[in-house]
Amino acid sequence: MKFTVERDILSDAVSWTARSLSPRPPVPVLSGLLLTAENGLVSLASFDYETSARLEIEADVEAEGQVLVSGRLLNDIVRSLPAAPVTVELDGGKVVVTCRSSRFALATMPVGDYPSLPELPTAVGTVDGAAFAHAVAQVTVAASKDDTLPILTAVKVEIDGDTMTFLATDRYRLAMKEIRWTPADPSISTSLLVKSRTLTEVAKSLGGGGDLEIMVSEKVDLVGFASGGRRTTSVLVDGEYPKIRSLFPESSPIQAVVETGALVEASRRVALVAERNTALRMVFREGEVSLDAGTGDDASATESVPCTLEGEEITVAFNPSYLSEGLAVVDQPQVRFSFTAAPKPALLTGVSEDAGTVSDYRYLVMPVRLA
Repeated sequence: MKFTVERDILSDAVSWTARSLSPRPPVPVLSGLLLTAENGLVSLASFDYETSARLEIEADVEAEGQVLVSGRLLNDIVRSLPAAPVTVELDGGKVVVTCRSSRFALATMPVGDYPSLPELPTAVGTVDGAAFAHAVAQVTVAASKDDTLPILTAVKVEIDGDTMTFLATDRYRLAMKEIRWTPADPSISTSLLVKSRTLTEVAKSLGGGGDLEIMVSEKVDLVGFASGGRRTTSVLVDGEYPKIRSLFPESSPIQAVVETGALVEASRRVALVAERNTALRMVFREGEVSLDAGTGDDASATESVPCTLEGEEITVAFNPSYLSEGLAVVDQPQVRFSFTAAPKPALLTGVSEDAGTVSDYRYLVMPVRLA
């Protein structure tokens, strides 16, 4: 095997394929990238039994062949090379990478021991990549980071006709976002449990490439994404996801609207004095919402932000991180807090300043009990 390609093209391809490699693979060969050169193309693939990634790049192929090399080492080497053509050649039991005066020799791993890549699932439709990435960023903030509850580390993706709904919860907050997409079958109705980190990676690496193709296996145990010649698959999470849709209130007697940017900055400043596991208190009155944190004996802070209030005054307290993470992904100039009562969860939604319409993103956060 021998091929030559520009450094930037090879670096981009290796970097994207290697990002799905496990830092602690169950078997050594799963730390490798599978490189296949044939017919003027070089395909790169990685697989860890859960996630696969593959793409093809054009190259000057002098000799066809296939090799398996350490993905992370190859990535580090290629990134360090000067901006010039790179030649990759199999020489005996080594893969030799040369670029100008730089020369690296990498040990190979047995190709025969590498597992077969999963078959790509059936394409079920396309979605705007930017809209998909934005929805994922908004919802994954509420997904659990605790691997002891694997089901809550997933995002539930509900597909019903041309509507795609993302749902996530860590038991202390919920997030929901609806977007439109273009299904191959307008009558499609299914749901997928996709790992939060998988969706985040897909959003970052494929969300900016225009239309994103969604693929689902017939057995509904594998999901795939493809854009710009890059394809990735992931095993779905198995289990029964909590029925969280019903937890979003249908109506709220108390509603307050605040400028998003001003509240984000104020909450960030006040939270500086909030020690771990302490709350940030908010008092909503007509004309303003006041924020305070800390105690009199230690550091404390207060600040107020203008707001409009419908209903009676209300005092609530939140985990500062949960509040700031929810506010950070509100994509409208104003945010609406909707309450049924102080001990009940608060619903955050974005509000358009001009039209006064509420966005299709909803974030429900549990308050902290006040002494």
